Amino acid sequence: MFLKKTRKLEIQIDEYLDLVIKGGLVFKLGIKCYLDNQMTEFESYLKDLRKTEENADDLRRNIEVKLYTRTLIPEARGDVLGLLESCDKALNITADTLLEFSVEIPTILPELKTGFLELAESSISCLENTVSGIRSYFRNIDAVRDYVTKVQFYRRETNKIAEKIKRAVYRTDNDLSFKIHIRYFAFHIERIAEQSEDVCDRLSIAIIKRLE
Repeated sequence: MFLKKTRKLEIQIDEYLDLVIKGGLVFKLGIKCYLDNQMTEFESYLKDLRKTEENADDLRRNIEVKLYTRTLIPEARGDVLGLLESCDKALNITADTLLEFSVEIPTILPELKTGFLELAESSISCLENTVSGIRSYFRNIDAVRDYVTKVQFYRRETNKIAEKIKRAVYRTDNDLSFKIHIRYFAFHIERIAEQSEDVCDRLSIAIIKRLE
């Protein structure tokens, strides 16, 4: 019975991680539509992402309740809760960032559009590899390090792309307020990668605990 309940919990965690992956994919499509000025499609993707975030929050809370009330995997409960909560923060940043595009409608210069696409791709690659690392924590602990290494790589690439965008916009003749506005959006997409790396830092500590 204990093993059966634990298996159900693992399935729910997988479902939660599926939603995080979906959120990242929808975010990339939303950014592309925004940059292509396809605003109807963009708003549709934003709605989808917000619903995905809401479903993920509900599922995460359900998992947390089961972890506490049914004393499942007690030796790793704190680590699992920490991983889910920090991963949830990454998804929240993803949804909040797309929402900010809808609210503030930043004007992205044509020469910066490719950079923003690359920034979104790299940040979501961080998120996707983070999810793969969490899955491996439950199934194949030896593979976790590979995913953590990938996240660190993509985080550095994300920082480089964001810096390139910021340098480019500050060398234009636009008003300072415009430059600050564009930098703000580059920074927030960059935060997805930063938070993903924070999740992997937790993951690395959790692995050390399991191996002790």
